Amino acid sequence: MKFSHSLQFNSVPDWNAHYIAYDNLKKLIYTLEKQVNWPDARGDAESAPLLNESLDTDMIFRRSLDAELEKITSFYHAKEREILGEVDEVIQEATKYKANTVGVDMGPVGESVIKMRTTSTESRPRRGSFFRSLGQSGNRVSGPSGGIDAVEEDDDEYDEDSDDAVSHMDGSRRESRSVRRRASIDRSDGLASEGADSRLLGHPNRQMSVQDGDNLAESWFLDLYNAGVALKRRLILAYVSLCELKSYVQLNKTGFSKALKKYDKILTKSLRRPYMNGVVLPAYPFTDDAARLLGDKVALIEQFYADIVTKGDLSLAKRELRLHLREHVVWERNTVWREMIGIERKAQAANVGIRRTLLGGDPDPSSAQRQGDEELLPAKEIGTPLGRCRVPEWLCSLSFLSLVGMVILFAVLLSLPIMEKPEQQNCLAMAVFVSLLWATEVIPLFVTSLLIPFLVVILKILRSDDPPYERLDPQAATKEVLASMWTPVIMLLLGGFTIAAALSKYDIARRMATFVLSRAGTSPRVMLVTNMFVSMFLSMWISNVAAPVLCYSIIQPLLRNLPPESNFSKALVLGIALAANIGGAASPIASPQNIIALENMSPSVSWGTWFFIALPVCIISILLIWALLLITFQPARGTSIVPIRPVTERLSGVQWFVIIVTLVTIVLWCVSHQLEHVFGDMGVIAIIPMVLFFGTGILTKEDFNNFLWTIIILAAGGLSLGKAVTSSGLLHTITSAITARVESLGLYTVLLVFSSLILVIATFISHTVAALIILPLVQQVGAGMEHPHPNLLVMVSALMCSVAMGLPTSGFPNMTAIMLEIPNTGLRYLRVGHFLSRGIPASLLSFLVVVTVGYGLMVIVGL
Repeated sequence: MKFSHSLQFNSVPDWNAHYIAYDNLKKLIYTLEKQVNWPDARGDAESAPLLNESLDTDMIFRRSLDAELEKITSFYHAKEREILGEVDEVIQEATKYKANTVGVDMGPVGESVIKMRTTSTESRPRRGSFFRSLGQSGNRVSGPSGGIDAVEEDDDEYDEDSDDAVSHMDGSRRESRSVRRRASIDRSDGLASEGADSRLLGHPNRQMSVQDGDNLAESWFLDLYNAGVALKRRLILAYVSLCELKSYVQLNKTGFSKALKKYDKILTKSLRRPYMNGVVLPAYPFTDDAARLLGDKVALIEQFYADIVTKGDLSLAKRELRLHLREHVVWERNTVWREMIGIERKAQAANVGIRRTLLGGDPDPSSAQRQGDEELLPAKEIGTPLGRCRVPEWLCSLSFLSLVGMVILFAVLLSLPIMEKPEQQNCLAMAVFVSLLWATEVIPLFVTSLLIPFLVVILKILRSDDPPYERLDPQAATKEVLASMWTPVIMLLLGGFTIAAALSKYDIARRMATFVLSRAGTSPRVMLVTNMFVSMFLSMWISNVAAPVLCYSIIQPLLRNLPPESNFSKALVLGIALAANIGGAASPIASPQNIIALENMSPSVSWGTWFFIALPVCIISILLIWALLLITFQPARGTSIVPIRPVTERLSGVQWFVIIVTLVTIVLWCVSHQLEHVFGDMGVIAIIPMVLFFGTGILTKEDFNNFLWTIIILAAGGLSLGKAVTSSGLLHTITSAITARVESLGLYTVLLVFSSLILVIATFISHTVAALIILPLVQQVGAGMEHPHPNLLVMVSALMCSVAMGLPTSGFPNMTAIMLEIPNTGLRYLRVGHFLSRGIPASLLSFLVVVTVGYGLMVIVGL
């Protein structure tokens, strides 16, 4: 989590304005960076006077830090006086309470105030007594004298609790009635001598008598118990306030350290150590004396809490106070957390265009809520002969109408006798239906995948594996189709996610990237091609979804120091996205379409064979795209580059462990065919990093939950669809018809036809969806040819899915690139025209490389 987010999440909401302005300091650092690297560039109107005053960046930054430190110190002094005053007041009352309860068996102090009960109809609850004023102070309100105002509690709130508490105390009351009577009289006399008898009894002129002993003992004991409850609350509040003040100091100290570290890193300075040791740490809030004072007060509160609440058990008192602190933090900041996380999720969802739902509105009902009892979702009025009728807008949306049309088409295909056998007819209808759902995304892709096994069972699509190929009943079909959704390929996908999570979490991927980029120099041409190869390499291991995001975060310092309309910026952003698409074909775990390809190969190719074919194709394609970008953007013209600095910290033991396990796993995957007698399949090898990383705690269950499970469900749905079209005989029927028409064509011609088809389809729909629909068909066509080459056609088709990148929506890297904005402007680096003019030619260049170089390498290895 970024420190700016951590600061917001962990700060006391009422003190927000008094924390270090970390975001403002970051903006100042970036402004100073731009001023240093581009001294002749015009700054914005607000920063220009400051920066033109002097180029002494240390002085400018120190001035801002000094202002923040003065703000924090002033607030801390005021808040410390306030909180310590309240703590001292609570300690005084606790001391007095302890003195008043000497020799009294109080029992555990509960959470609720007990309502006064009397034994005589003539008696009334005493109001205004000293202990009553404490017992009824449900909310603490500071008065002019620093005391508290008593708040009368509603009887309905504590009737139930009082019954329980009174019954709990009955035993001890019976056992020590005489003792308490004497104690009440003695203590009443003592308080009366201090002028407190009127407060205790509620009747200023009434004198104590022995006949009133029983009645007074019970009422006095209840007063004392209620006073203990209120005092417990005040002790908890004092403890929470002290802990919040300690947290305030720690967060600000970390903020100063983080800001100075960022300043030194970006501007190549060494201000952090002298400023922290010479200015921040000597300031009063950060001194050992201040910390010791707070620690002593906390220890005192804990001790009094133990004496009054837990009968002297200090360890139990500490546990209870920490639990109360945790509950306070969760309750107080729950809204803040929820709102900020909601904002983050909305922003991320908007970046990939998935906020629109089938209902056509924002999934958050509160955003669409109307006044009164009207509908939550937007509605429109339609004129009818019977009057105007209000209907929800989603009923008129394109998504809903498309879904209705697909359902109608599905029903028509189920009824038309296109195929001879009913199971094939049903399978054809289902295949067309789910393909349209995938292509249009009117419902989420993974939801469509979950729909496949349901339809397979309901429509009785599966047949037995042996003649006479009878249709399976629903029970047998359920076992078959669900078993087909979990294969070794899914385990391989999970293994890839595990390695990607470890490389990202422990900063290994970023360290590798910055190490390479730091050696690229300052030539725009070299920097562009280096970034493209880094993007391709990262896509091989952490997926082409995460790789461009990481690359864009690494080059942010470089982009910040370029003019807003720089052609180099556009070439760099587009080049990283296109290279990430190409990198999706470089390794078997780089993208889901490769996993689907392995599932449709028999036998599956080894990692070594995949690398032998894919790496040359990817490298040549990236070089050609690089040349295309140089010709069309001419990024070197008038561009000077600030070099990227590498990460200089040494690798930790955990990082070395992650690297070694990753390398060993990759090597085992490369030689998996030679080790089939040991491991059986690559999916079993994928268990090794999962066990080592999750078993040792390097990755946690939260990391496991954060896997792209929608991708896994999508792939599993594709496998179940493949099982359905194969078992029903539909795939054999279709491929026989296609093979009869292409049997006069050579292998290379068939390859060109299917490659062109997949390139077009994958440009407009998801690469993974294109693979799910086309690859099983390609495999069957290849197997049915006179000279079968199913693996060759599947491999070419898988590579084609990755190189389809002509539109902004053609893959996640393109969507990430077009949403990237120029800092402080709100403008995007790229427009749709950039993809049409560069993305389509890049796809065609990669297509030529695949059908020439790729085809030749596949023939060499015997595919």
